[in-house]
Amino acid sequence: MSDTPDNQKETGLKKAVSIEGFVCLAIFLAVVIGASSVMGFVNFMNTAFNTAFSLLTDTVFYLMALSVIIGGLIQLMTEFGVVAMYNNLLAYVMEPVFGLPGISAIGAVTTYFSDNPALLTLGNDHKFQRYFKKYQLPAVVNLATGFGLGLIVTVFMIGIAPEGESFIGPALIGNVAAVAGSWISTHLMLRETKKVYGTEEMAINEEDTDDFDPLKYREVQKGSIFERALSSLMEGGKKGVQTGVSIIPGVLIISTIVLMLTFGPGDGGVYTGAANEGVGLLPWLGDKLAFIIKPIFGFSDPGNISVPLTALGASGASIGLVPRLVEQGLAHGNDIAVFTAMAMCLSGYLSTHVAMMDSIGYSEVTAQAIRSHTIGALASGVIANVLYQLIYGLLL
Repeated sequence: MSDTPDNQKETGLKKAVSIEGFVCLAIFLAVVIGASSVMGFVNFMNTAFNTAFSLLTDTVFYLMALSVIIGGLIQLMTEFGVVAMYNNLLAYVMEPVFGLPGISAIGAVTTYFSDNPALLTLGNDHKFQRYFKKYQLPAVVNLATGFGLGLIVTVFMIGIAPEGESFIGPALIGNVAAVAGSWISTHLMLRETKKVYGTEEMAINEEDTDDFDPLKYREVQKGSIFERALSSLMEGGKKGVQTGVSIIPGVLIISTIVLMLTFGPGDGGVYTGAANEGVGLLPWLGDKLAFIIKPIFGFSDPGNISVPLTALGASGASIGLVPRLVEQGLAHGNDIAVFTAMAMCLSGYLSTHVAMMDSIGYSEVTAQAIRSHTIGALASGVIANVLYQLIYGLLL
């Protein structure tokens, strides 16, 4: 008789002692021993903690402040119809350009002003779904993911420019490239979903005749104009705090690991345990792959590949790497354009795409969605590099 619980699949139970535990411990020890052999164990631990603290105070709190201010302003513009005007304007280009109903513009706007998970509420709303054919709805995830955290990424990139230099142009180029990457991702996904679902079946069969059309009407809060404005600012600010708090684990854990893999010893080639020291693995790998990375993305330093790699898991963590690269002269305008495009397009999609596809009931095409978006995100980086070189190298 088996001692395995009958509900093992449902509960996700595993044996208390299994091969996973030994593999995990072996990998952990290999990483710690390997890094300690280069930096020294005490320096390794001190650098990890000091880097995390530096990221918290210098990057996370700055991002949180941006999120609170932007969140309040966006909620205010939403309350008084500015975002609705933007949605309706975009609606006219969605069908001919992206091959999706006009209402899908709401998905792009929502994620641009916040982050990918903001799409979940829309994706589960029948008022939203009823405009789509079945093959179109999963492609909205690819469309919206290309705009994730866009406004915060853009403002952040502009704000870290060194004295005497402007990153406004590169950041805007990055936005254009992200739109192009989203377009590529969406159309690749539509081609896949047409094969699976055909082109005739609607996403839902029921008619919610009592619901309002979100392209023609919008919900507002009760009260006077002053009360609505104040409430909107406070509510948006609270959402900004939530965004700021939600990025802390990604920035502190992922960025600390990536920074320690990116940078080398301190001044004089000596390890001191200070923040932003490391083993220099990613630049070494970047040098080996420079013959591919340089012509495709145009990075000033091969180690800059760490930013888009980190964005796969968390965009907040990836942009947290950029100030150090700029301060050390490793990242310039062309890098900012590519970072912006890929941070938006990738925007942690490996950590959110599966959940979003499952939430809207299309988990069976998750692999196609990830494959399509990977191509779109890589294309956005290439396009950003080409546009930057064209505009700044030939036209300016």
